[in-house]
Amino acid sequence: MGARVLYTVEPCGRGLPAPKPATPGSSGVDLMAALEAPITLNPGDRALIPAGFSVSIPVGYEWQIRPRSGLALRHGVTVLNSPGTVDSDYRGPVGVILVNLGTEPFTIHRGDRIAQAVLVRVESQELVPVDSLSGTERGTGGFGHTGV
Repeated sequence: MGARVLYTVEPCGRGLPAPKPATPGSSGVDLMAALEAPITLNPGDRALIPAGFSVSIPVGYEWQIRPRSGLALRHGVTVLNSPGTVDSDYRGPVGVILVNLGTEPFTIHRGDRIAQAVLVRVESQELVPVDSLSGTERGTGGFGHTGV
């Protein structure tokens, strides 16, 4: 048995199926659009789409909101801040920031599967100031430094 994520249904989510994995081997749960009316994203547009519920993530975990590969491949629609994060101390409604990076308008309807939420263990961290850092072969090489 995995960690338990508690949820409450928001008014906009009433009547939608409960969030659940699509298959027994799915890593996450599908998030559906809890819209009152369809929204069309033109190329370059972005919108916050409500998922219709609030959650309580266990301490030591986060929900990573990830794109659906089919939407990304077929329509160029993806999660803008991918992966989005729902922290363990957040109790508000879950929403997904979708962006249309495709070339055609894309309409989102109530109940459409728009993203997936994967429960991921996270470690707490402490940042410690020091005078210098240890060296590595890579050093300060950043974006594109390998030429690939």
